[in-house]
Amino acid sequence: MRLIRAGAHFYLIGIIILTLGIALTIQSALGASPFDALLVGLHRTFGLTIGSWEIVVGLSMVLCNAIAEKKRPEYFAIVTSLATGIGIDTWLFLVGDWIVPVTWLGQSITLGIGIILIGLGVAFYLQSDIAPNPMDRSMLIVSNLTGWKVTYSRALISVGLVIVAFIFNGAIGIGTLINALISGVLISFFLPYVKVFRNDTRDIAS
Repeated sequence: MRLIRAGAHFYLIGIIILTLGIALTIQSALGASPFDALLVGLHRTFGLTIGSWEIVVGLSMVLCNAIAEKKRPEYFAIVTSLATGIGIDTWLFLVGDWIVPVTWLGQSITLGIGIILIGLGVAFYLQSDIAPNPMDRSMLIVSNLTGWKVTYSRALISVGLVIVAFIFNGAIGIGTLINALISGVLISFFLPYVKVFRNDTRDIAS
């Protein structure tokens, strides 16, 4: 019951939807989000699976966040990176052979569905209090250190990720720009509906 109150079911549903969306944007070949583009680049350059790099980069961000804040690392945040990494690899294994769009229309549809699912997945994920996201923590740290708004801090991190992804031949394309521009809008759109859904489930459970 304690995990249910913390939103564990919303956390799991969010991770499942989110990682499916990530897998679809990768399969579209039109460009993934800045963070996912970096993961693909590391996969292409050094091997290992994309999900494995999610875990490695997540751990690195946790350590960097701890150094920046001069605090002990939030190792529990690795839970999110681990779950996301497993989810990405699982979905890529499941859809990798039968969702391979070869036309621009097919790629666009795959990308669009993927971005929508990412927004919906994050909206579900944010209803839980299970584990912090290393990327979100980095965004808040940059905001606190610079005094910038969170939006600008996220943009700065995104630009940095795109640069590094470019160096490692990451999955950068028009989809990267679209993802960066509308992902926040989609999350904001889905959040109220998911909140209502969670409140309804609470009422039923009580």
